[in-house]
Amino acid sequence: MFDFISATMKLTVIETGFFKLDGGAMFGVVPKTIWEKLETPDEKNLCTWAMRCLLVQSADRNILIDCGLGNKQSDKFFSYYEPHGDFNLLSSLEKAGLKADDITDVFLTHLHFDHVGGAVSIVDGNYLPAFPNATYWSNQDHWHWAMNPNSREKASFLKENFEPLMHAGVLKFIDAATFDSQTNFCENFDVIFAYGHTEAMMLPCLTVNNKKIIYCADLLPSPSHIPLPYVMGYDVRPLQTMIEKEYFLKRAVSEQWILVFEHAKSVEACTVKTDEKGRVVVDKSAKLSDFI
Repeated sequence: MFDFISATMKLTVIETGFFKLDGGAMFGVVPKTIWEKLETPDEKNLCTWAMRCLLVQSADRNILIDCGLGNKQSDKFFSYYEPHGDFNLLSSLEKAGLKADDITDVFLTHLHFDHVGGAVSIVDGNYLPAFPNATYWSNQDHWHWAMNPNSREKASFLKENFEPLMHAGVLKFIDAATFDSQTNFCENFDVIFAYGHTEAMMLPCLTVNNKKIIYCADLLPSPSHIPLPYVMGYDVRPLQTMIEKEYFLKRAVSEQWILVFEHAKSVEACTVKTDEKGRVVVDKSAKLSDFI
């Protein structure tokens, strides 16, 4: 965890623990003999991934970007994903000096269970917003998609993680845009939309001291996914993901973006460059604090 304070914004990485996903699913058509050199699988072919959130603070707002897996699901459900680690969402927020009541906004990149599970808690048998004073942010296109899921993606959308937000009246929508444009959310906080992984996923684009910090969500889950063909089997439009990655990474090189990874096990952030063959590759990977 680190803090960075500028004149207008403070950023804090919020670690919520680790979970495991099938390595083949995480790399799609890339053969195991190649991807296992990047991410080591266990005996069940599962690789360990982080669920890294980001806290954005200004003078009057505490904005939490994504909120991890949560703890509402059954033991059987968790047995598929093996959540583990020495920290969780609330303990990491406490380390940052905040309680759940202090969060003013929860920005949800998309509504897959590993990104939105911590948004809702069970209290006396009732599903309630986990951050009682917060406004939750999604977009109409993605909300409709999650509420009416296709068969392929249905297992990723658990309605108890997000439908109670609508019932509680705490949900607001951002207008969706094309992947090659940006929408303003608030001061120094823009949104890039992506449509390959799921419908209208939202990537926060933060400006701190004239540097661009991009929270990559599931467009680039980790540095291991930077090569264009390394597309997750979970993506509903893999060819669109490749188009978006190419556009995104060219901008990341030319504009010297700092990329923050939600799922990389041990790498918080990196910058990228073009190598001698014209491929986009990692330039420097480190803690986010090392870049600012």
